[in-house]
Amino acid sequence: MIRFSRTRTPAVFLGLVLTGCSVGPAFQPPPDPAAAATLQPRDAGSLAAALRREPVPAAWWDLLDDPILSSLQRRAAQANLDLQAAAARVAQSRAKLGIAGAAQLPRLGVGGSYARQADSENGKMVALGAPSAPYDYWQAGFDASWEIDLWGHARKLREQAGAERAAAWYDQEAVRVAMAAEIARNYLQLRGIQAQIDIARQNEKIAEHALRLAESRARNGVATQFDTAAASAQLATVRALQPELAEQRDAHMNALALLLGLAPRELDAELGPARKLPDPPQAVPVGLPSELARRRPDIQRAQARLQAATAAVGVATADFYPRLTLGGGLGLESFHGSDLGNWASRQFTVGPTLYLPIFEGGRLRSTLALTEARQQEAAIDFQRTVLRAWHEVDDALNAWAAQQRRHVELRHAYEHNLRALRASEAAYKQGAADYLPVLVGQRNLLDSQLALTHSATRSTLTVVALYKALGGGWDAAAQDGGEVR
Repeated sequence: MIRFSRTRTPAVFLGLVLTGCSVGPAFQPPPDPAAAATLQPRDAGSLAAALRREPVPAAWWDLLDDPILSSLQRRAAQANLDLQAAAARVAQSRAKLGIAGAAQLPRLGVGGSYARQADSENGKMVALGAPSAPYDYWQAGFDASWEIDLWGHARKLREQAGAERAAAWYDQEAVRVAMAAEIARNYLQLRGIQAQIDIARQNEKIAEHALRLAESRARNGVATQFDTAAASAQLATVRALQPELAEQRDAHMNALALLLGLAPRELDAELGPARKLPDPPQAVPVGLPSELARRRPDIQRAQARLQAATAAVGVATADFYPRLTLGGGLGLESFHGSDLGNWASRQFTVGPTLYLPIFEGGRLRSTLALTEARQQEAAIDFQRTVLRAWHEVDDALNAWAAQQRRHVELRHAYEHNLRALRASEAAYKQGAADYLPVLVGQRNLLDSQLALTHSATRSTLTVVALYKALGGGWDAAAQDGGEVR
């Protein structure tokens, strides 16, 4: 028979504690599958000089130099409800991390009890000679237990909770990036629509003047009914634009109010007066391709989720191995309360408890298979997230370059249409031409003005889309959620 020395038993347990290992796969950050991608549009040409290899600013909207937009962004950072909900999820994940960390520490409890009881006269205790008369029983003491993390079960649980906390924090920052882009998009579209409303009103005055001129010439017999009917139709067309534009203006103001956690129309007084549409920045900092994975919070979130899934595999693997718990208790017990404080009333227990799963009906294997499948899904999701990020950046760069070139050509078209209208108006006033060229010129100029304003809005919106794709709008250097311990 094998005998264990009392003096060597603590050393054996201490050795088990110190040599505990961790089972399951160790997490390795996956490589970026598109790290060699470039931050240049396909046909950059002379526009390439505007793209700077400088760090992407967290407050990229300040590049547009619009104090109202910057104010909206600051207020939304405090009041946006989606951001507040994401912050609550971060708090939940932080609490879960604390719960997981507690599993690695000993547990200690204090208790006491009193009971008055009587044993059955026909029971086994009385049959063995115990008295059947009622008696008091007092007990007080404390118990302690500590599960030795031999196979890394608790460590993997804490690693999983830490990675989930990081994922929740990066999710909050992804919400912040999307929120900043939505505020800028709605604000720029609002200013663009206000500019279109101003153009429509100016053209309404021009159309009214043209109608009065056509009616005057018709009364003098130098114009036809076609001239007055065409001028009236042009005036109605211009007026019909304004209700639709006003509807879009109001919708964007309400959208901004929602992003700031406000009721409808609460921003009307502030945003109702028209302001100039911000110009795109002359220099656009885009950073380095190698920095994209660190800047995009959705990529960081996908990596944290992959780490959590990998740790879950370790937890499921550790469940196959024995679990050792050290336990003990020290207390006092007595049949008389007055004797409870006597040293003779002391009692204690100490010793290990070993649990080894033998048969679980396939539960452990199924749990392991489930966690491995989830890990595989998380790895695929990471690859998809990185690839989608590079596609979004490339599309945004191409759109930015295309809109810059398109805006230049539309400005040329506007200038030509303006000259054509002035020439047709002069010819009509001199009686050298009928009203049709004037009507065509007015329509062309209106279309050209609206297209130019729309293009100016689109040009600035491509900057918004570019910075959203680049992960701008949060402080990537902080990385509060990235500290997985």
